[in-house]
Amino acid sequence: MAVEDELEKAMSAYGFEIVQTLIVDIEPDAHVKQAMNEINAAARMRVAANEKAEAEKIVQIKRAEGEAEAKYLSGLGIARQRQAIVDGLRDSVLGFSVNVPGTTAKDVMDMVLITQYFDTMKEVGASSKSSAVFIPHGPGAVRDIATQIRDGLLQGQSASDN
Repeated sequence: MAVEDELEKAMSAYGFEIVQTLIVDIEPDAHVKQAMNEINAAARMRVAANEKAEAEKIVQIKRAEGEAEAKYLSGLGIARQRQAIVDGLRDSVLGFSVNVPGTTAKDVMDMVLITQYFDTMKEVGASSKSSAVFIPHGPGAVRDIATQIRDGLLQGQSASDN
């Protein structure tokens, strides 16, 4: 419009009437071009940074959700494992008491604890990456350990009953 107005003023003196001006190519100053390119580049960089941050946010959320699900499933597995151990111990105590007359549940539990103690000792000794663990292991010490474990269980039971 500005070009048309200026041409109309200048050419009307010579008898020309400017009806329309057609501009197909504007060539601004190099500094103006550079400034416009920098503005466009900055806008694109801002959008790219926002998109990258959103992508990282999604990855972190998904990772956290995965970890939470894994912990939940691990907890279920541990609960099932403990339940299976309790069921197995109960069945062992009942089966042993029935098959070996004169034994009590305490006798069976002592035997189970001693067996678990020796299994643990074997496992600690068999692993090449294990650290040395010093546990009393004489015949009297095994009885002491069984008593300590049983007393701990009974104390825990009496504390939960109160």
